[in-house]
Amino acid sequence: METLNKLIIEWGNASLTLAGEVESGDKHVVKVFPHGALLAVMDGLGHGKEAAAAANLAARILQTANNESLISLLKRCHECLRSTRGVVISLAAFNAVEETMTWVGVGNVEGVLLRAGPAIDPGYESLMLRNGVVGSRLPLLHASIVPVMRGDTLIFATDGIHREFTQRLALGDGPQQLADKILGRYAKRTDDALVLVARYVGEAS
Repeated sequence: METLNKLIIEWGNASLTLAGEVESGDKHVVKVFPHGALLAVMDGLGHGKEAAAAANLAARILQTANNESLISLLKRCHECLRSTRGVVISLAAFNAVEETMTWVGVGNVEGVLLRAGPAIDPGYESLMLRNGVVGSRLPLLHASIVPVMRGDTLIFATDGIHREFTQRLALGDGPQQLADKILGRYAKRTDDALVLVARYVGEAS
């Protein structure tokens, strides 16, 4: 588990490269800003070297982000990835001042926000994904903003993870424990797989 300046989020990730391939086409980005954090998971189309090249390029672009909107970042990635296979991608941005999370997804990187409050119903929210490929077919983009409280947990998972991964999750586990358990239990092992887990902890008072 990693902590960003002991503020905003605690996070962990777990990944698996398809047997026979040298490099995974599934990548993640975590970047901290003053009062916020950006998280992304991208999956290069197919697998192998070319998929990894597309995902790595998207990751490098996102690492240069400077409090840009998620829509702006996706459009920038789209233009820069036109010569590649392209990627599917989901992004989220935590804002510790407003205590919100903005998220958006293109393709099939699943996103789930697990609520920490036991009285909150429903206990989780799912990211609305839009069909398309960043670098090839960019859909009409719409980012959603949801309120967050301390302890809420974001999970992104590529399509190398069975969609049933949200079942029987224990929020008492830390982000790295959760990521490891999801990968171990739900990896299809017929594709690259990656899980990114981030728990919102807010800013130190």
